[in-house]
Amino acid sequence: MSRPPLPPFSRVSAVQKVRAAEDAWNMRNPEKVSMAYTEDSRWRNRAVFVTGRDQIVEFLTLKWQREREYRLIKELWAFDGSRIAVRFAYEWHDLGGQWFRSYGNENWLFNTDGLMAERHASINDVPIDGSERLFLWDQSAPRPADHSGLSILGL
Repeated sequence: MSRPPLPPFSRVSAVQKVRAAEDAWNMRNPEKVSMAYTEDSRWRNRAVFVTGRDQIVEFLTLKWQREREYRLIKELWAFDGSRIAVRFAYEWHDLGGQWFRSYGNENWLFNTDGLMAERHASINDVPIDGSERLFLWDQSAPRPADHSGLSILGL
């Protein structure tokens, strides 16, 4: 199975890969998202270690049950060959209605078929008031093309 764009990445193809990942995560379909990763993909997400698609599906299912009205923006930070680094922010609220903006960085490693073999994520959560939210597009769709990215939003 091939998942273009494929490494080695150019600036254009790295940006495409980042936006494809953002769009997929914003749709919150764990099974579909897991198909962008190798069958034995290894993750570190905060203090959680995940290996393989089945664990990815389980992890994302629980994540999106806990993180309500999740909306994510990713931005390319750096790339080289088969590696991409991104910074990101996402907004969500917990079951009690408290809103958060979570900030983080991810380091990605892709195989020759364009599937992600490794994902290392460091994330911090900041409580925000609902009036401070910036990610306001329709939750059932990816971020609109005309919605500002992280740099323009000053994040």
